[in-house]
Amino acid sequence: MICSCWPPHPVDKYLYHMRLSEETLQEVSERFRKEMEKGLGADTNPTASVKMLPSFVRSTPDGTEDGDFLALDLGGTNFRVLRVRVSDNGLQKVEMESQIYEIHEDLMRGSGAQLFDHIAECLANFMEKLKIKDKKLPLGFTFSFPCHQTKLDESILVTWTKGFKNIVAVVNDTVGTMMTCGYDDHNCEVGLIVGTGTNACYMEEMRHIDLVEGDEGRMCINMEWGAFGDDGALNDIRTGVRPRDRHGFEKMISGMYMGELVRLILVKMAKEGLLFRGKLTSDLRTTGHFETRYVSAIEKEKEGLQKAHEILTKLGLEPSHEDCLATHRICQIVSTRSANLCGATLAAVLRRIKENKGVDRLRSTVGVDGSVYKKHPHFARRLHKTVRKLLPDCEIRFVRSEDGSGKGAAMVTAVAYRLAAQHKARQKILEALKLSHEQLLEVKRRMRVEMEKGLGKETHAKATVKMLPTYVCSTPDGTEKGDFLALDLGGTNFRVLLVRVRNGMRRGVEMHNKIYSIPLEIMQGTGEELFDHIVHCISDFLEYMGMKGVSLPLGFTFSFPCKQTSLDEGILLKWTKGFKATGCEGEDVVSLLKEAIHRREEFDLDVVAVVNDTVGTMMTCGYEDPYCEVGLIVGTGSNACYMEEMRNVELVEGDEGRMCINMEWGAFGDSGCLDDIRTEFDLAVDELSLNPGKQRFEKMISGMYLGEIVRNILIDFTKRGLLFRGRISERLKTRGIFETKFLSQIESDCLALLQVRSILQHLGLESTCDDSIIVKEVCTVVARRAAQLCGAGMAAVVDKIRENRGLDFLKVTVGVDGTLYKLHPHFSTVMHETVKQLSPKCEVTFLQSEDGSGKGAALITAVACRIREAGQR
Repeated sequence: MICSCWPPHPVDKYLYHMRLSEETLQEVSERFRKEMEKGLGADTNPTASVKMLPSFVRSTPDGTEDGDFLALDLGGTNFRVLRVRVSDNGLQKVEMESQIYEIHEDLMRGSGAQLFDHIAECLANFMEKLKIKDKKLPLGFTFSFPCHQTKLDESILVTWTKGFKNIVAVVNDTVGTMMTCGYDDHNCEVGLIVGTGTNACYMEEMRHIDLVEGDEGRMCINMEWGAFGDDGALNDIRTGVRPRDRHGFEKMISGMYMGELVRLILVKMAKEGLLFRGKLTSDLRTTGHFETRYVSAIEKEKEGLQKAHEILTKLGLEPSHEDCLATHRICQIVSTRSANLCGATLAAVLRRIKENKGVDRLRSTVGVDGSVYKKHPHFARRLHKTVRKLLPDCEIRFVRSEDGSGKGAAMVTAVAYRLAAQHKARQKILEALKLSHEQLLEVKRRMRVEMEKGLGKETHAKATVKMLPTYVCSTPDGTEKGDFLALDLGGTNFRVLLVRVRNGMRRGVEMHNKIYSIPLEIMQGTGEELFDHIVHCISDFLEYMGMKGVSLPLGFTFSFPCKQTSLDEGILLKWTKGFKATGCEGEDVVSLLKEAIHRREEFDLDVVAVVNDTVGTMMTCGYEDPYCEVGLIVGTGSNACYMEEMRNVELVEGDEGRMCINMEWGAFGDSGCLDDIRTEFDLAVDELSLNPGKQRFEKMISGMYLGEIVRNILIDFTKRGLLFRGRISERLKTRGIFETKFLSQIESDCLALLQVRSILQHLGLESTCDDSIIVKEVCTVVARRAAQLCGAGMAAVVDKIRENRGLDFLKVTVGVDGTLYKLHPHFSTVMHETVKQLSPKCEVTFLQSEDGSGKGAALITAVACRIREAGQR
């Protein structure tokens, strides 16, 4: 049993059905949990007894609230007007002034207009008295009547309040209780009232609230739990149920009915001759004459029996000592059942919060108000004990609320004001990252200008977008065939591949590859050592494939800055990515590779092409789609290539046909042409990068930098007190901590804010639900801008191809590779939409590349061999 173990007494047997076992309370808790779910569901809400009303309160206090607020507390024959001053100057402080005004019966029963006119007059009187009539102070309105709330400052019953232009929030007193306690304890996410009536509220995940649009964040739910059981769910534990009884749960636990329940039991037992020698008085027979305060008085430890005697005598009875003992026991049983039932339903609420958060052990606070909880000598202790027994895996703290209906309304208003002010401040900062259609058109136009400069002989030297000729003059046509080797060198690991290309009925590409590492001492040794190591790995691969001594055409993907003078010649301009091998810069990398092959004297290879990975991406997709003549990479870095008309490529002789141009578009903006859209966050990232002032476009759109942009914005927000409660952690100050992969994870549609918090926690960032929403928004804005800028650059490319060909409408395919494009949940969609908007005369299809750097190099080699053989024939 959860109830106290009293000595045997006839009352125990008589009221045995009111003493609830732990199993029964668990069952009640589970039934209540099901009713909560019914109330939250759009289809089941109309028939649910527990209505689960959205309050539109989306956040609890975080201690940074500040300001001067008014509150109206209307819930009975009197109402209060309050001025609440909340200050955050390092010490949280709340000062209150209030005045009580009477509502006469004729106003209570008159028209709504008369009632609210009276309230307005009293409010004006209060403000004049405090000399604040000229101030437009935000107003919170505690309206303790059943309401259907449609937003924070609108409820169906208070449409007359539209005359008060400064109303910010209409608040239920239970919500006010939670908010009042939440100001002092930031773990408070449940409000409970057990007084004349009873109700509870709690912070629910938005994704579970079908009645309100939106899935992000949380909202306080006003449960209206007094009606629990009105559908018959509690008939097995309720006594004397009448078919049309309403608010049955409230009648079992709240102060309005507790004394009356005791009175009815006393009357019944007296009629049966078990009390007062079978005598009844008119006072005991009169409804409401045994008040709930009597129950509290009788249950007091020391003077309880004496109080029982005084109260029963006052009711005209002549109680014996046994009558007083029995009355004391009846009060105990009734109030204990009340506390136990309240604990069972509260346990269901806390269990739901625990499951919503996905934690093993919940630490939470319940803000409580109400005369029964505060004044009954044992109610609070019994309630706490029940919750602990039903939820052994939770640490629940109970905090008494001080003036939840008045101070609470002001707190809801203060939080709403803080959120609105912070949202406005954040939006102002993020505005610089949100590009308009006109700005994107201008970026497209400027990219086109830079492209023309890169292609021109006179302007090429000073151009930032270098538009390098690749000497790849054709895309695959499907007739390519043969066995090819590919070498993919672009980092600390490199690959050797055997690629078998088949045509005809068995058309397709079969690949075998092996990955080799390059030790640091070789990366930073001599060029001979580096290329000897590469050739050694090729030899190992040929042996592994059983092809030792076979001479095959080879394509070499060399992902470092190169100046190409022909398809099989690339001059290394500068090492990057940690490579420092001597004797290579300014040399032809194909020659260095051939020399190393000759030094080994084991095999001979025909190095047909040195390839850029972006061109490889285009060629890989071109094998699948003949319309593919553009390549794009958006990963750690970013670049694009496309098939340009030879007549426009002034750096290479000849006007016939086309050639693939490696744009090296990452340097777009290095001339300053994007300075008007670069933000302070872009400048900060650029300044601390390895190459300040270089690759400015790449730093705004590629995976290597987006996480850093986000981190810089989060630091700025935190310094301004707009995030993480203004506390900057050492982890947040660490460069590179916010990897771009976290952007993709955080923006994933299937990822709940709970998981976003988990990611932030992994990064050492303690966040609230509100913080998680803000971080997600920052990630969205930064990634969206990157996708739009990428789309603007691509729009410039496809429009140039269309104009080159003199077409009114162009159908073209873009081969795409890169982790950002492939893994980010929204990047590709936003980029596609941007291209469509900026280039309406082009139908652009995007095709994901599979292994552009390996398979692409082999296909370039295959195309080159096909063309060479055709020329020989």
